[in-house]
Amino acid sequence: MNLLQRLQAPTPKFFKVLRTIGLSLAAAGGALLAAPIALPVGLVSLGGYLIVAGSVATAVSQAAVKGGDPNEPKTENP
Repeated sequence: MNLLQRLQAPTPKFFKVLRTIGLSLAAAGGALLAAPIALPVGLVSLGGYLIVAGSVATAVSQAAVKGGDPNEPKTENP
């Protein structure tokens, strides 16, 4: 299974929820970084960490696919 097929395959429910949480974390981090007022350095750093954590969680959960039959022979596309 190549990357494009994996990203287009059905995603399990748990990972759909995790993807939504990751998107929410990234949005909250973006809001902290784009705040129109001066924020303490700790909050700005937290915003950056939230963006990274949310992006990683979203990417990993999007690549998860529902498992098939493990005894099924694997086919590779040229």
